[in-house]
Amino acid sequence: MSYDNDDEKMAAGAAIVEKLGLLAKANPALSDDLRAHTLQALFGTIWTRDGLELKTRSLITLTTLIALNREHELVLHFRGARNLGIERETLEEVILHVAHYAGWPVAVTASSVLDAVWKEMDEEMDK
Repeated sequence: MSYDNDDEKMAAGAAIVEKLGLLAKANPALSDDLRAHTLQALFGTIWTRDGLELKTRSLITLTTLIALNREHELVLHFRGARNLGIERETLEEVILHVAHYAGWPVAVTASSVLDAVWKEMDEEMDK
């Protein structure tokens, strides 16, 4: 079964994904239907709604991913947060806050992922 494409939402979703820089480390194993649904429904509909700025949506997404301990997605969304201009100190504060609600192990994982992403992006910028 294929996903019905909405070209406008697909383009809007692709623009958000590009702005976040998520394609740089995206999972190439996604099926075409899952990729289309993600671009249209998540990024083309939810991320483009009025009411929250992109930075706020990014922080909400990171909070959820930290609490759920989703390392692969944390890599993508920490990169996206940095690409949006969110400071490392802000992300560290988010991790500390989440630690008190979701537990220290997920915070330790998130802190480790953040450090690795920041170093990798610093190296990429030095090239």
